Amino acid sequence: MNTHSASPVANDVHAALPSEEAEFSHSKSVKSVYVYEAPVRIWHWVNALCITVLCITGYLIGSPLPTMPGEASAHYLMGYIRFAHFAAAYLFAVGLLGRTYWALAGNHHARELFSVPILQRTYWHEMLAMLKWYAFMGPSPGPYVGHNPLARFAMFFVFLFTALFMVLTGFAMYGEGSQAGSWADKLFGWVIPLMGQSQDVHTWHHLGMWTIVLFVIFHIYAAIREDIMGRQSIVSTMISGFRTFKN
Repeated sequence: MNTHSASPVANDVHAALPSEEAEFSHSKSVKSVYVYEAPVRIWHWVNALCITVLCITGYLIGSPLPTMPGEASAHYLMGYIRFAHFAAAYLFAVGLLGRTYWALAGNHHARELFSVPILQRTYWHEMLAMLKWYAFMGPSPGPYVGHNPLARFAMFFVFLFTALFMVLTGFAMYGEGSQAGSWADKLFGWVIPLMGQSQDVHTWHHLGMWTIVLFVIFHIYAAIREDIMGRQSIVSTMISGFRTFKN
């Protein structure tokens, strides 16, 4: 924890987890707190790049470009698009595995992606307050050290679940293209008959992409909004690792 001069904001800072109470035991002298470790920040930005590439190339795979002029042998555009999609998918999946490991090896903020304190009554009260705050229907419930309750809910139930679904369905289709007996078919081939048929998997995978797109839109809106209207840093925190509380 990095301590600086006293901040009047610090007294209003909420702890999203009971374990964060100790982190703010000397909150009167807290100006900024080290929240996100380097592996989490690196994963975040690599993940953002992967999602961008996956969504753009995935859309083009589902809705291909018009026929290119000239001889077909002179073009390999869809091949490059598919390669970029597959490469980003591999990096996305490996990054998710690495992020899972760091949830065990990193600090307690690194575990927020994988847990939501849904059994705590105060969590739901604070979540309702955050919903009102984002909808311009109520005051800010106050700064948070890590993710606020609504962010934790969205990260776990929307992003994480959808990411796992996209990995399963994506590699299932990849295994189908790699033919029976390939490693992808052996590990993920069961997904296709479970969901009905290949076209069903394609359709749900495409819908999963739009779920990720909507999540990203709201994620960016919430981060920029909190930087402007909230009393803590959001965007810069995922660069430096420090959450700074503003006067």
